[in-house]
Amino acid sequence: MSILCALARTSFSCVVVLFLLSPPVIGTAKLSERQSSPQTEAQSDALQTLNQGVDAFKNGQSKDAEQYFLRAKQLDPHLINARLYLATAYASEYIPGAPSEENTAVGRAAADEFKGVLALDPQNLPAMDGLGSLLFMMGGTPFNPDVFLEAKSYFQRHTQLRPNDAEPYYWIGVIDWTLAFRANAELRKDFNEHGGGLDDADQLPWDLREQYAREHGRTIEEGIDALKRAISIRPDYDDAMAYMNLLYRRKADIVAREDEREELLKMADDLIDKVKEIKDGRAQTQP
Repeated sequence: MSILCALARTSFSCVVVLFLLSPPVIGTAKLSERQSSPQTEAQSDALQTLNQGVDAFKNGQSKDAEQYFLRAKQLDPHLINARLYLATAYASEYIPGAPSEENTAVGRAAADEFKGVLALDPQNLPAMDGLGSLLFMMGGTPFNPDVFLEAKSYFQRHTQLRPNDAEPYYWIGVIDWTLAFRANAELRKDFNEHGGGLDDADQLPWDLREQYAREHGRTIEEGIDALKRAISIRPDYDDAMAYMNLLYRRKADIVAREDEREELLKMADDLIDKVKEIKDGRAQTQP
């Protein structure tokens, strides 16, 4: 799961930086209300404290920034961006793959803050994406498929609100591959521990293949469909292509005929070539 943790950590770090460095604004759910009615002293102080927190973060004072965000939330519990900044700051401290009690508590605190934002503004996309990415990281160590499914539900909510955004479809595909890959690995491990001699590249025996198809076939198909959608929106989405390659390989373990398996493996190999072509093209256009 270390590769997955690195993937989630890199992506989430980008979200954190972009969000915390963006100009502080009042949460969208309250913007019109604040413009049409005078602010109380507490509301005004909350916004000023929020701005101080953003300044502190820009200056590398993350702990001070957290305290400002927390204070802003206490002054005005309905100031959505104060809660969103606080959630994002907490989440940036979470370390994937470190199941210590302290680290888990940080993750839970971040998740609670994101959920608090969604309770005030159910259509808040940054909170959905932040919570989905955070739960993806938290579900890896120890492995908890229910946490992955919860993470996926937030990206699915995003697609319902903004069906032309590619990123949430990508994450749905990544989560589905994670679940399918883990289950496949467990089947192979159990088979080999009971006298089998199955290599990673070998097709599953027919009985295991049927079990795998029954339990994870829908997940594999959902992931492939989601990644196809992401690529249709962003034709050069090489990360999505890389994971679709991996899901094609998992699908090759549930088909009945050898020619179907070979076709899927070829499709997977073709995607690897396409990813390389895209990356090489980008490298050539960079100064």
